[in-house]
Amino acid sequence: MENLDFEQFIGSFSFDQRLAQADITGSIAHVGMLVKTKILNLKDGKKIIAGLSSILKDIDKGWKLPKEEDIHYGVEKELIKRIGPVGGKMHTARSRNDQVATDLRIYLRQETDEIAGLLRQFQKILIKKAKENIGVIMPGFTHLQPAQPVLAAHHLLAYAHMAARDADRLKDCRKRINVLPLGSAALAGTSFKIDRHYCAKLLGFEGVCENSLDAVSDRDFALEFLFCVSAVSAHLSRICEEIILWMNPEFAYIKIDDKFTSGSSIMPQKRNPDCAEVIRGKSGRIFGDLFALLTIVKSLPLAYNRDLQEDKPPVFDAADNIKLCLQAANEMLKSLVFIEKNTVKSARKGFMAATEIADYLVRKNIPFRTAHAIVKKIVAYCINSGKTLDSLSQEEYKSFSPDIAGDIFKYIDLKNIAAAKTSYGGASKKSVLRQIAVLEKNIGREK
Repeated sequence: MENLDFEQFIGSFSFDQRLAQADITGSIAHVGMLVKTKILNLKDGKKIIAGLSSILKDIDKGWKLPKEEDIHYGVEKELIKRIGPVGGKMHTARSRNDQVATDLRIYLRQETDEIAGLLRQFQKILIKKAKENIGVIMPGFTHLQPAQPVLAAHHLLAYAHMAARDADRLKDCRKRINVLPLGSAALAGTSFKIDRHYCAKLLGFEGVCENSLDAVSDRDFALEFLFCVSAVSAHLSRICEEIILWMNPEFAYIKIDDKFTSGSSIMPQKRNPDCAEVIRGKSGRIFGDLFALLTIVKSLPLAYNRDLQEDKPPVFDAADNIKLCLQAANEMLKSLVFIEKNTVKSARKGFMAATEIADYLVRKNIPFRTAHAIVKKIVAYCINSGKTLDSLSQEEYKSFSPDIAGDIFKYIDLKNIAAAKTSYGGASKKSVLRQIAVLEKNIGREK
C-alpha cells in the first residue's frame, strides 16, 4: 500500500470544485461590500472583481481550476496569479468557514429551483394523463387486494398531489436556505465595519444569519433539503412500483415505450421495467445521503469542525440523482398508455361492488353493521357458486334481504360506482375535474 497523501486526504477540492461559480459569485459580492464600506479602496476592488469575473468566464467555458486543498484556495491562488498580490485582499473580513457555508447555500438555492421545475413538469404530465384517461375504470386497492373501482385519472392525480406537497416543502426549505452566513467570519464575527445586509442584497439573500456561531456550523438547511428530496424520491419509488406491477402480464394495465425497458439476456420474451426499477432503487441511495449528513452533524460541538467538509458529497449526490430520477420519470410517464379492456376486466374481479351493496342497504334504513354482514354472506355465496355480483339474479339477491330491489344492478355498475363518489376529494369525474383545476391553478402560481 502506498504512503498516504495527507494533504489529499484532508483536502476537499475533488468534490467541492463544483462550487466554483458559487464561490466566485459570493466573493464578488463580498469585495463589492468591502469597497462600499471603504475597507477596500475602489481601485483595488475593481481589479479584484475584474480578475474574479475573468476566472468565472473561463470556468463557464469549461476551463478547470488547478487543483488545490479546496475550491476557496483554488480561486484565490488563481486570482493572485492573474492580478498579483492585491488579490490577497479579497479575503479581508471573512473566513473559509462562513465562505463555504455561503457557497453551499448559493448552490442549493439553484438546485432547489431546478428540482421544483422538474416537479412542476411531473405534475403537468400526470394531469395530462389524467385528462386522457378520465373515463378509464380500474381497480383501487388496499393491502394490494381489490377494494373499489376508481378512475385511472383519480389514481394518477394522487401522485400529482404528492408532488404538490413536495414542491411546497422545497419552496419552504428555500426560505431557510436563502439566509446569508457571510460576514460571520471564523465563528465570532469580525472587527471590520462590514455591511452584511448589503452583501445579502447583492447576492439575493432574504436575510442574514443572526448568530455567528450558528451561521458557520449550521447545516440544518442542507438536512432539510435532503429530507425534501428524500420525500420526492419516496413518491417516485411508489409510482414506479405501481408501473412495475401494472406492466406485469398478470395485471397488464399499461404499456410504456420499449426504450424504458430492457430485454433479458436469456429469455427472449421478456421486457423488464428497468427505468422504473432504477428510480425505485435510487431512493435508497438518496435516503442514505440524508442519514449520512445526520450522522456527520449529530455530535459536533460549536462552531465549525472539519467534519463539515463531508457535508457536500451527500448533498451533491442527492441533488444529482433526484434530478436524474425526475427527468427519467417524466419521460417514462409521457409514454404511459392504459389498456382499458384489461383495467375494466380486472375491476370486475374481487367483488369490488360489495361496499356499494352495503351502502344501498343502509339507504333502506338498515344499520351498516347489519348490511355489512348481509353482503358478506352474498360474497361467500358467489365464491361457493362461482358467480359474480353482477351475475346474480334479483331473486338470489332477495334471498339474502327482502330490501334488495331490481335497482340494485344500477348501483353495482362500475362506472356508476365511480361516478357516485361525489364526496369532496372522491373518485368521481366531477371530483377529478375539480382536482385538475386546483392543481393547474397552483402550478400557474409557481411560475
